[in-house]
Amino acid sequence: MSSLTNPNIFTVSRLNAEVRLLLENEMGIVWLIGEISNFSAPVSGHWYLTLKDSRAQVKCAMFRGNNRRVTFKPQNGQQVLVKARLSLYEPRGDYQLIIESMQPEGDGRLQQQFEELKMKLAAEGLFAQTSKRALPEHPQCVGIVTSKTGAALFDILDVLKRRDPSLPVVIYPTMVQGEEAAIQIAQAIGRANSRNECDVLIVGRGGGSLEDLWCFNNEVLARTIAASQIPIISAVGHEVDVTIADFVADMRAPTPSAAAELVSRDNSHKDQALNSRQHKLASAMRYYLSEQRQQATVLLHRLERQHPNNQLQRQSQQLDELSARLQRAISKRIDVQQQKLQQQQHKIALHSPIKRLANQQASLQRLEQKLLDAMDRKLLNARHQLALAAEKLDTVSPLATLKRGYSITQTAHGRVITQATDVKTGDTLVTRLSDGEVRSTVN
Repeated sequence: MSSLTNPNIFTVSRLNAEVRLLLENEMGIVWLIGEISNFSAPVSGHWYLTLKDSRAQVKCAMFRGNNRRVTFKPQNGQQVLVKARLSLYEPRGDYQLIIESMQPEGDGRLQQQFEELKMKLAAEGLFAQTSKRALPEHPQCVGIVTSKTGAALFDILDVLKRRDPSLPVVIYPTMVQGEEAAIQIAQAIGRANSRNECDVLIVGRGGGSLEDLWCFNNEVLARTIAASQIPIISAVGHEVDVTIADFVADMRAPTPSAAAELVSRDNSHKDQALNSRQHKLASAMRYYLSEQRQQATVLLHRLERQHPNNQLQRQSQQLDELSARLQRAISKRIDVQQQKLQQQQHKIALHSPIKRLANQQASLQRLEQKLLDAMDRKLLNARHQLALAAEKLDTVSPLATLKRGYSITQTAHGRVITQATDVKTGDTLVTRLSDGEVRSTVN
């Protein structure tokens, strides 16, 4: 039976596609802590990296739309916390993480713990508006749970003195920062409930970083606030700071001063009641928006898994990989061609006519020198032979004989007279001596 008609026989492409869908649909969103290695950021704007610990590693991709929200530059060796969805890169069959957010490990771990505790307590109904206690319309005594040396206490007291100086105040001093602060704050709330001397409590401190305010994100403190019989106003930090205590408290004030205004009376009780209801409404709206935001996040994740952008992201990742492979292939091809060119240039240099011409010129110069040397030797030898011949010739030369006192007589026509019969009367004779000649006439 053909694999095309048998659904039980997979192709490699179909298998990888099925595994990818299985991973994305079953695993959902995961949080992961790891060390960054092999970080790269190609021109496409996407990030590719590996997260590892001492025993394992996993490949990751963070696409351009998500990494633009990262507020720091990732570096190899850096510990980070990431929120990601599990997927599979089909062309290679490698499973990988698609990172949606990234934070340094310290900040990210606190934010993750905050979100986990928030979801846990919300699921138990501790944030529900129905469980909130109403603030007394005319408080008879106000309790303040905060540091006795903090600016928040003085801000609250200043507002109460200005608005309602006759209102009694009980201070329950406690630490508001550090590892033991949450337990101390919970114990102070417990003391206030056991004494039952106040009808409203303000719990809070001034602004600070996430770490400074972390004691107000403690689960024990949150449950203590929820169990309190005295209505509690959470006044932690500035208006932009949000803690678990804000969600659990019966009312959240944006600042400690605002909390003091909520519990104090002035000439405008109707405005105070209106403000109280407005704050309740705002608190309810914040809780409602938080719930809707969580639900929207779940729906968004479901939509993202089916969104065509995921396919585009996978294709973009594949394009980056193919671009890198092409670049490596081009570089390798250029290196090979350069090696061949160098080899050809070396061969040309070995058989170059310039070198042969230089060798021939050197040989010609050597032959010219040998020729000159041979000519000099030949000329010297010829001169020597000439000298010997001249010497021999001189020995038989008639001039030498003339020098010894002899003479030669010739006719006027140059015929040498050797016998007396060779002349007649009247002939002119020329007698040649060693130093000249004598002309005479035969009588």
